[in-house]
Amino acid sequence: MEDNKIVMIMDDGSEIEYTILESTVFGGKTYILVTDAPDDEDGECYVMKDVSEPDEDEALYESIEDDTEEEAVLSIFRQMLEGDIDIEQ
Repeated sequence: MEDNKIVMIMDDGSEIEYTILESTVFGGKTYILVTDAPDDEDGECYVMKDVSEPDEDEALYESIEDDTEEEAVLSIFRQMLEGDIDIEQ
């Protein structure tokens, strides 16, 4: 697996591979911006929050449920990626 790829195991056991576009820490939590699109193609972006415990070997990412939290993190990613990609909500 490449460094910028992540495989998410869904509740039903299926696996989805995402490309990590960027990561950041906000409010003490780690967030990643991922896409399901192949390189150089348009696709959906998702913001995921690391909800794993510090002593766990593997990260556990979940979608953000709180709209205010999601918008704050998206704002950070937009600033980080200014001009590189267009993030629409």
